[in-house]
Amino acid sequence: MHTMARLRREVRRAFSAIAEHPQHEPPFPTGRGLAEDLGYPADMLDSLPAESVEAFCGVSNVSLFAEIPTGATVLDLGAGAGLDTLIASKRTGPKGKVIGIDFSKAMLARASRAVSEFKATNIGLRIAGAEELPVENASVDVAIVNGIFNLNPNRAGIFRELSRVVRPGGAVFAAELVLIAPLTLEESASSTNWFS
Repeated sequence: MHTMARLRREVRRAFSAIAEHPQHEPPFPTGRGLAEDLGYPADMLDSLPAESVEAFCGVSNVSLFAEIPTGATVLDLGAGAGLDTLIASKRTGPKGKVIGIDFSKAMLARASRAVSEFKATNIGLRIAGAEELPVENASVDVAIVNGIFNLNPNRAGIFRELSRVVRPGGAVFAAELVLIAPLTLEESASSTNWFS
């Protein structure tokens, strides 16, 4: 069984390694191939900086199916390399704002390079854990979350923070990997299984 601190270290290490060396064999699908498999259009991916596409690690195309009104303040929780952050930036437009939060410095460094290349002026990136958001109460119109709940056992803390920062009447659009059957004892004991 994982302790919370050990799981957090392992997850941060894995995602930071992907950010720093996306060409190396990752422990799970990543990058452009994954993004296309999840329904991001190829022409859209072509229009985004490679920095954000080649280290993509999501589980869905949440930034496409989320309802993001023009001018909205959007929170991208678990922003990673910034692919969804950049898409949300285009969708909300110059009068809107996107806050991208991730707990991996390496991922945020990659996202920062992508934001700079994209010349986006409505994006702010912040390093933080999902259960302690550096965001004001009721200041977010739309939150998007692309696959972080299985990576953080403090799910109650994440939901509490989302409830705090999303304004009344705002919306959270999330996608996640979900177990459909219990893990075997062997799977539960594995240090590489983040569901254990």
